[in-house]
Amino acid sequence: MTGRLFLIHWDQNELEQLAEPLRQAGWQVEGESADGARASKAILADPPDVLVIYLTRLPSHGRETADYLRTKLNADQLPILFVAGAPEKVEKVRAKVPQARYLGSEELPQALAELR
Repeated sequence: MTGRLFLIHWDQNELEQLAEPLRQAGWQVEGESADGARASKAILADPPDVLVIYLTRLPSHGRETADYLRTKLNADQLPILFVAGAPEKVEKVRAKVPQARYLGSEELPQALAELR
């Protein structure tokens, strides 16, 4: 097993589709698609090795969830990878959570490999 990954994407069907290749790559994937508070509670109770948040749906929800988690855990405890999203939305997230990494979908496998 590569490690534990928590995936946030605000559509359950798409979350499962996004999680499958990560599982095939050896990651143990937990996820949340409906509630940032529920995601935060699960992450704080048992922090994963990495948090992946897709910004293709409801990027402000992902931004606020990550910002809250940053007040509780530092970057060494929880690397955050934001993936995809409209450029203007990504810039708003970057302004609030600058210590995270921002990737295109095609860059995610390499970024995760670097975190092993």
